[in-house]
Amino acid sequence: MTKLLTMLFAIAVASVTGLAQAQAPAAAPAPAQQNAAAAPASGGSRSIEAKVAACIGCHGIKGYQASFPEVYKVPMIAGQSARYIASALAEYKQGNRKHPTMRSVAATLSDQDIAEIAAYYEALGKDPADTLPASADKAPNPQVAALLQKAACVSCHGANFAQPIDPSYPKIAGQHADYMFVALKAYKTDDNPSVGRTNGVMGAIAKQFSNAELKALAGYVSSLEGDLKTVPERKFR
Repeated sequence: MTKLLTMLFAIAVASVTGLAQAQAPAAAPAPAQQNAAAAPASGGSRSIEAKVAACIGCHGIKGYQASFPEVYKVPMIAGQSARYIASALAEYKQGNRKHPTMRSVAATLSDQDIAEIAAYYEALGKDPADTLPASADKAPNPQVAALLQKAACVSCHGANFAQPIDPSYPKIAGQHADYMFVALKAYKTDDNPSVGRTNGVMGAIAKQFSNAELKALAGYVSSLEGDLKTVPERKFR
């Protein structure tokens, strides 16, 4: 009888203990475990797709038009020199280029982001089999020829306007004419918080010409063969 009572008492104690353990809340993980669980698998770095997400809404749609300070097609940047893209983004970030949208985008980018975005767009759509003529594939009319000579465009942008003498200068052959016209006018603009580009060389060149002459220059350069393009993202194809 004593053994039976002892056995029943042991069973009761075990049952109560097991029930208490089942009902007790799980122990909180140690701080080190919490940190490990919270850390993203990638170590916190963003993918290049995430970094160019702000770019594709304008530069990833063929024929997309901006509306400030006037309506014009946004520039083609696929195939552009990485050093030029990086330089332009840095200029927006520093405020030397004043376009409000581009300034707000550039302000969110680190130097590493800018370098990676620039390299991405330089390589985007590039085909090693593509070749360009050594010089402009179309001769300008006499008026434009005189303007080109006065501006000395080939001395920086190359004989074919697609192979600049320095990769920090842009390729301009085949670029949208309306964009180039707006960009050239921006170099003439002073003391405007939202419009304008600060560049001593380009400012001095652009201010030599009337807007009609700048439009003629932009129209000619746009007609030339180049390797700039818009490569649509899948969602826009």
